Amino acid sequence: MSLPVSDADPFDHENLEDPGPMHEKLREAGPVVHLTRYDTYALARYEHVYAALTDWQRFESGAGVGLSNFRTEKPWRPPSLLLEADPPRHDAPRRVLSKIVGPRSLHRLRERWAAEAAELVDRVLAQGDTADAVPALAEAFPLRVFPDAVGIPAEGRESLLPYGDHLFNAFGPSNDLVANGIPRVAELSAWVNAQCARDMLTPDGFGAAIWAAADRGELTPEQAPLVVRSLLSAGVDTTVHGLSAVLYAFATNPAQWQRLREQPSLARVAFDEAVRWESPVQTFFRTATTDVTVDGHVIPTGAKILMFLGAANRDPRRWDDPDHFDLSRDPSGHVGFGMGIHQCVGQHIARLEAESLVTALARRVARLELAGPVRRHHNNTLRAWRSIPLHLHRS
Repeated sequence: MSLPVSDADPFDHENLEDPGPMHEKLREAGPVVHLTRYDTYALARYEHVYAALTDWQRFESGAGVGLSNFRTEKPWRPPSLLLEADPPRHDAPRRVLSKIVGPRSLHRLRERWAAEAAELVDRVLAQGDTADAVPALAEAFPLRVFPDAVGIPAEGRESLLPYGDHLFNAFGPSNDLVANGIPRVAELSAWVNAQCARDMLTPDGFGAAIWAAADRGELTPEQAPLVVRSLLSAGVDTTVHGLSAVLYAFATNPAQWQRLREQPSLARVAFDEAVRWESPVQTFFRTATTDVTVDGHVIPTGAKILMFLGAANRDPRRWDDPDHFDLSRDPSGHVGFGMGIHQCVGQHIARLEAESLVTALARRVARLELAGPVRRHHNNTLRAWRSIPLHLHRS
């Protein structure tokens, strides 16, 4: 049986606006599809995406998780010790950061973040019954609480969003989206790198804890700022678009909002279901370390493999009625945070942020509904939003 072939461009604006039809075609074409435009191999079914994510030995991250191959091309910035490294180089940074941002460590932030979410929602409601959920809630809350938790100064935090946007664009091809970010790369990178220095960080945050681990010999002094950078690189945009996704889901599924209001404990389930349903991180690449056979088709050594996390999260082979946002579903097992040793180390932070904000809204807002057309923000890797106008009907 010949290898299925497609000339689809996952990074053109039509597919970034609505990737669903392309995802369905790739899933139905076969377990692996050769994307001729980029000479890469696509995995779009849940079974095979999951298998690749959990097989770091054959599907390596160390050659880059974007289209660029670090074995033959110089990366535009020093590679991430978590996202773009494999064992043993990956082990110590992962071990340190997992402890610092794990569920037990985050417990101390729960009450503070709940109070800050309540304050933000009250402030938004005081300005009227309509709001654009993206800047007013989904961006405002993470930009307020997450940099505080890391321990970086308040000044300049708005730089985290364009920096993260360019970072995720750079995982794709050198298209117009990458070109749009290039003029500010040096400025934004310099600002982010400066925040990672020991003397810039407050003594009680995640950043200081990373440097303390270096003092104990768990990391080298050279690794510490790169681990702090990992938090600042991947910890804001992904959460912003996850929060946007759950707010959009509730605005377009009013029965699910009522169910949440009746059962506030479903807040975390709602966020995970929104991450499955919308998949804020749509794609990541791996590189084959050897000839890999997928259902009889050989992916050659050194080839780039494009894993469609968004397609896997709506694969009807894995999920019943996958296009429906449903709080009665168990969304655990979705690959929206990755899987295996490279699974998102900050996912517990994102869940706590979402739980805090959604719970605060549910206590104050009886009904969410769209107040106008929504607008997407195109990114080579992220399923992102620019605007979600909402009517907020108070309780």
